[in-house]
Amino acid sequence: MGAADGAGLVVAIPPIRLAGQATAAVWRSLRVPRSWGLRPTDVTLIVFANAALIVAMWVRHGQVPNLGNAGAVLSAAGQLTALLGTYSAILQVVLMSRSPWLDQLFGIDRIAGWHRWLGFATVFLILGHVVFTTAGYAVSNGHSVLAETWTFLTTYPYMLMAYVATLLFVVIAVASARAARRRLSYDTWHFIHLFIYLAIALSFGHQLAVGTDFERDPAAIAYWVALYVVAALLVLSFRVLIPLRMTIRHRLRVHALVEEAPGVFSIYITGRNLAELPMRAGQFFKFRFLAKGIWWRVHRFSLSAAPNGEFVRITVKQLGDFTKAVRSLQPGTPVIVEGPYGIFTTLRRRRPRALLIAGGIGITPLRALLEEMPQRKNGIILLYRARAWHDVVFKGELDELIRARGGEVHYIIGRRGTEIHLYPLSAKYLRSVAPDLRERDVFICGPGEMIEGVDASLAALGVPSEQIHRERFAFL
Repeated sequence: MGAADGAGLVVAIPPIRLAGQATAAVWRSLRVPRSWGLRPTDVTLIVFANAALIVAMWVRHGQVPNLGNAGAVLSAAGQLTALLGTYSAILQVVLMSRSPWLDQLFGIDRIAGWHRWLGFATVFLILGHVVFTTAGYAVSNGHSVLAETWTFLTTYPYMLMAYVATLLFVVIAVASARAARRRLSYDTWHFIHLFIYLAIALSFGHQLAVGTDFERDPAAIAYWVALYVVAALLVLSFRVLIPLRMTIRHRLRVHALVEEAPGVFSIYITGRNLAELPMRAGQFFKFRFLAKGIWWRVHRFSLSAAPNGEFVRITVKQLGDFTKAVRSLQPGTPVIVEGPYGIFTTLRRRRPRALLIAGGIGITPLRALLEEMPQRKNGIILLYRARAWHDVVFKGELDELIRARGGEVHYIIGRRGTEIHLYPLSAKYLRSVAPDLRERDVFICGPGEMIEGVDASLAALGVPSEQIHRERFAFL
């Protein structure tokens, strides 16, 4: 395979073993991330058990108020919302740590959803703490809310830090709103969310000084400190130490860039002992390229070729400043990775046959999955949706992979409502190309609107939910 002429694109690339036979031994040797013996229900139980324990300690410390005293009721509500808001913030950090065992148990989509709603819950609880506590003290002391706020700021330790932390939580929540997220670049969004660590650190001093669980109960103090320490260790381990270890051990470097289609190019990355990377086809890494102007930026990309022990390939669509800069990477550029992440893999399969549905650049993880799937007559059907033929990526590779596996590939090309049907992936169409659809696993990757449409079609056809596997690109 050769590269087209273009800035930063070079010709010498490792060979792609399309039939997959030569890499079978490598796949068998790949390590699968451990589940640590936990089930999703176990994790859920732990989360709610800790929340119940926090409430129980609050009750044990005599904080249940006399319902006839309005000031005491408001202050008690402020205490309880503070404790639960802090716990929610710590859970946020645990999710942000990108622990592989959580990723394997729940998947990126579900974790991203929890991260989003926990973030809003944290802000509402912290704001509730501020409002209830200020109002409660104001009622009890006969002061106005403004006067009581001034008293807090001038007489209570760490109170200014607590207000700054609250403001940071609000800023993060605003940046997470859908309207704001659509206007923010990934880099800006990611930078804003890093302030959650500062917000939690600032609020910790306030909790330590005036928190009801830190006054006269060594066990409660030890419990809360343990929560903070566990969250910090998870972040340190999975976002700093493990990526650093992988960098030192594997010495990843950009090997070559190859143009695949207009505005789409692949990056081949080589290094040492790549067969020891515990990655599977369909997973993704978070990549940092140590080149001028972009070394501080981190983006996620799915593997576009199955692991083979010789190189890692990702395929990028040029959409903004970052991808434009990446297109100019030079061979030898060092690469730092976090991951791998995702459960969009063949390990999730329940049926011997599969239907793969791709939209646009969403073909990248499906291309890798296809390479890892075994040869079986009529075992694989691939549907590839694109607006125009020049947007189709890997056509030659896909055709050869499908031919080697005795499968089918259908290219659905054109603009909806004019060149093709308004709903090209309707239930009727899916049933026509795969009459045995209920007996297949379905892997879907593409734009959110396409995935929602396919989900509706599959639901209408009665495909069991456990046989449907999706890959969305989510901020986290």
